Amino acid sequence: MSDAQAGLVVAAPIIVGFSIALYRMSVLQRYSATVAVAASCVIAAVLFLQQ
Repeated sequence: MSDAQAGLVVAAPIIVGFSIALYRMSVLQRYSATVAVAASCVIAAVLFLQQ
């Protein structure tokens, strides 16, 4: 696993965690939190597989 892949493995859960926390604090709506989680997972997967 390269350094870039390790960074993606660390960064993607942090982004997901922040979006869930913001949703629980009523800062984000459910749709926005879902889009943020889905987009970060898709981006991380694409970048991980391209490395």
